[in-house]
Amino acid sequence: MDFSKDLICENVTATADGRLHFAGQDTVALAEQYGTPLYLMDEDRIRNRARVYRDTLRECFGDKGHALYASKACSFKRMYAIMAEEGLGVDVVSCGEMATAYKAGFPMERAYFHSNNKTDGDIEYALDCGVGCFVVDHPEELTAISTIAARRGIVQPVMLRITPGIDCHTYEAVATGKVDSKFGSAIVTGDAARITRQALDLSGVKLEGFHCHIGSQVFDASVYIATVDVMVDFLKEMQDAFGYTTEKLDIGGGFGVRYVAADPVIDIAASIREVAEYMKKKVAEVGISMPHVYMEPGRSIVADAGMTLYTVGAVKRIEGYKNYVSVDGGMSDNPRFALYGSEYTVLPAARMGAPRDMIADVVGRCCESGDIIQPDVPMPADMKRGDLVAVLTTGAYNYSMASNYNRIPRPPVVMLRDGESYLAVRRETLDDIVSLDE
Repeated sequence: MDFSKDLICENVTATADGRLHFAGQDTVALAEQYGTPLYLMDEDRIRNRARVYRDTLRECFGDKGHALYASKACSFKRMYAIMAEEGLGVDVVSCGEMATAYKAGFPMERAYFHSNNKTDGDIEYALDCGVGCFVVDHPEELTAISTIAARRGIVQPVMLRITPGIDCHTYEAVATGKVDSKFGSAIVTGDAARITRQALDLSGVKLEGFHCHIGSQVFDASVYIATVDVMVDFLKEMQDAFGYTTEKLDIGGGFGVRYVAADPVIDIAASIREVAEYMKKKVAEVGISMPHVYMEPGRSIVADAGMTLYTVGAVKRIEGYKNYVSVDGGMSDNPRFALYGSEYTVLPAARMGAPRDMIADVVGRCCESGDIIQPDVPMPADMKRGDLVAVLTTGAYNYSMASNYNRIPRPPVVMLRDGESYLAVRRETLDDIVSLDE
């Protein structure tokens, strides 16, 4: 059987005897060593993708080009250590992510604190941790940061999240750059100009620049070019209106990743260069100084660096209707199909060469009819209890969105590097599940 179309990422291969390999390592052996469900993460792939963003932005903008890892995609201590070693900054969206970065020894002056609802406690904790910059979502938050910072006798650097009104033509659920988004201050309504004026007037904050994010799974550089077009015009308007020269401009997340064979392959470096070339022309055209330019990829750094392994517990065949392959994980470790209808490539990890003449829904163990990992998956007709199933491209928004629904413990995270494996996050135990109960 030709299974080459299933190998959608360079770090996924299969041997002649049909065993799936990931990052050069045998998934069957890894499942035997660590058990299932099991998150695998390819550390070499993570570092490579981080370097592509870091190096290309520096190539295009010199010391004004910066990459930040959007750590909501996958957050645990080892990830922050890797990003520190690779010279990236990070963005964090909660005190939990912030604490993880801090305890990992990440240099917090390179951390940017996002969120559309920072409590006073969040602000205090971020200041305690020495977070370098707050990305401010609305006027009330800006006032609160200024008040708390002034009480401490400091001036806190901030950027303002601006809504440019760009529809990225991706999933509605992840399109965050439109005017009616819950995030940011819209340019077209005048809110962006008003919050800029407010930031310049407050004594407890220093306005360093602007941030925007137009969505996720962007495969076309033209979306970022349109964003740059709007945002550079806005920088010029703020300069003309308030005499404010923007130091920093963050144009948002990275590029799309392949979940299935139909998704395009994208040259990230070439796409960044295309955006950078346009931005340089645009800045020169409107007559402003080139700010420091930031991108904040998350998914495209870690997504295809991840794979999840499961063991089949049961195969249910309803003749004339439907087939189900039930595995020992589910929506508790990957809720993305339940939330978004997300597509995944799902494979029989130990039997890649077997004919796949049964169409089945791969479902989880949760007591929930919506607990589906992927519908209509081709699988071997004789699939049985004990077989191994792999789900590709699970490095982003799987571990980070995992829950204890049905009081199911979360899987471990095992990092793969240079032909070796090591535990980055241990498997939760039943004692962990009840540890907070009084």
